[in-house]
This record gives sequence, C-alpha cells and structure tokens, in this order.
Amino acid sequence: MSNSFYIGKKEVKIPIFQGGMGIGISLGRLAGAVAKEGGVGTISISQIGYRDPDFYKDPLAANRKAIHEELKKAREIAPDGVIAFNVMVAMNQYEEHVREAAEAGADMIVSGAGLPVELPAYVKDYDIAIAPIVSTEKSAKVILKYWSKKFHRTADAIVIEGPLAGGHLGFNQKQLEKFSQDVYDQEVKKIQKIVSEYEAMYDKKIPVILGGGIYTEEDFQHAMSLGVDGVQIGSRFVTTVECDADEKYKMTYINAKKEDIAIIKSPVGMPGRAIMNSFIKNIMDGERFAPKHCYRCIHTCDPASTPYCITEALIHAAKGEIDQALLFCGAKSYQAEKIETVKEVLESFHVI
Repeated sequence: MSNSFYIGKKEVKIPIFQGGMGIGISLGRLAGAVAKEGGVGTISISQIGYRDPDFYKDPLAANRKAIHEELKKAREIAPDGVIAFNVMVAMNQYEEHVREAAEAGADMIVSGAGLPVELPAYVKDYDIAIAPIVSTEKSAKVILKYWSKKFHRTADAIVIEGPLAGGHLGFNQKQLEKFSQDVYDQEVKKIQKIVSEYEAMYDKKIPVILGGGIYTEEDFQHAMSLGVDGVQIGSRFVTTVECDADEKYKMTYINAKKEDIAIIKSPVGMPGRAIMNSFIKNIMDGERFAPKHCYRCIHTCDPASTPYCITEALIHAAKGEIDQALLFCGAKSYQAEKIETVKEVLESFHVI
C-alpha cells in the first residue's frame, strides 16, 4: 500500500514531514536528508542568517542571503525532493521572508505562530504550495474561510500541531494542563471535517499532516489511524547525524529526563516547551537578561522589558552554548537514547 500523496505538483513519497526548528536546528542539511528519503524536508527561516558576519548589522539581508544558500544545500542533497520553508507569522518582516523563500524556489511555505491570513497575497506570483499550521478547529476555520473569501483559493496542505509539540505552542497554559489525547483526537477529527468541506468546494485533495509528540512507531500508527495523510516529526530528527545543530545541543535531548521538560513562558507571548537548564531556572526566578542587541525579530517583543532576547537564547542553543540557551523540545524528547541517521529514524517508522 502506498502512502504517497501530492502537495501542489510535487509527490511526497513517504508520509513524513520534518518539522521546521529554529534557530539553526533544521537547515539545508537536515531538510535535504529527509527530502532525499521521500519525505518533506523543512528549513526554518527564523534568523536563518545568524552565522553571517553581517547578521548583527542587517539581519534581514543576512537572512535573505542564507535562504538561498540553505535551499541550494538541500537541493544538492535531494535534487528531486520536496523542500519547504517554515516561516513564523510572528516574525517582523514576515512578508519579506515569505517572498524571498518563494523567489528562491522552495516547493512550499509552512506557516504558523499566528494566523497566516495574508500568505496567499505574498505568493500569488509564484508556483509554490502553502500550508498553514493550525492547532484548533477554530483556527482552521478562520484561515480557510478567509483565504477562500478574499483570495478565492485554499490550502495545499494543512499541518495540525497538537499540545505535545516542541517550541511555541498554539494553546494557553490551561489548555496544556488539561490535555487529553482522546479529547485532542476529537479536535483533529473536527479539523479534518472543515478541510473536507474545502476539498469539496475546490475539487482538490488537501493533505492533512498531524504533529506533536510523535516519537515512536506507536505514536506514528496512532496518528495515521485518525485518517490523516501524514505526520510531522521534529524532535526525533534533532538527535540525527544530519541535524544542523551543534552536538552539545543534541546531547541535551539524550541526557534529558522526563521531569526536565517543562512549559515555559516565551518572550514571544506564547507558551513553549523546552528542556530546563540554569538559564531558564534563572528566568523563572525573576532574573532578567537584557538584550545585548535588538534584532527586530518578533513584533510582539519590547526590548526594554523582555526578560531575555529569544534570538540570542536560540542562537546560543544552535551553537551548543547550553548554559545560556533556550532549548526547545517536544514532550517526548527525553526518550532519545542515541544519535541516529535520518534513514535509521525513518526505518524505525517502517516508511522506507
């Protein structure tokens, strides 16, 4: 039985989306490795140019340059693979980053951390697929209705991120505390129902991809049993040889215990899931780490009052400077035991 499906004109040969992880965790090498095996490789656009010497002077210019460089790197690994960019709505200069990704020749834009209501306008001149990230029936309904009414188009795929995902979460603290797998499974069904209405309206298949807490084959099979077309996996790919992060970052997953993983308050204004370390403990104790430099990265951030700069903290993570880092992770990251190749991860799900 084939689990392949199309997104736009591109065939996804195995039902695996690699989640976008920033800053600098999923870049061209990881995305290319996943795409080479037939899945969707996703490059995180968040401060993608952080290694550029001119990044501190002009982050946008550095990011624009790096978008092309990282896509080229992924294409060299997987010439015929499906390569996406993940672009957060909460970013400043969101439109400029989306347009640059489309101009570079990506196959798809995946967009969340806010409602990507204007995304179709930014890509209308390009042959590129678009996929919003949603967490609830309400957000799916709002986006699809708005796109249909204003732009007379619909999504090419839908990514559902559940409460067990890593990084920023589309839920409030109360919703996260009350999480029940059975209840959220019903939410997934409601989102699928909304999607099916737009499939009928536009006479096209809209693949539904479910992410959040998918770490083992059992997790994968449970997700697929809900009738989705594929799954999104993030954390499991962090502990791979091909992951673009520093080895010290990868080892924090391998060394983490279940009790080390917590919900934190992010400066972005959303809850996030991360591995506890001395940096986060100090933040929780009320210590403030004033930004050394403002990168104008998130439009909800006030540099005069933010407890810390999320860009600085995530760059520290990508570079392996663990004691100064924000270490985003999924709920089941503590299950990591060893560094594997991307191929070994996919073989464990029996998709290749």
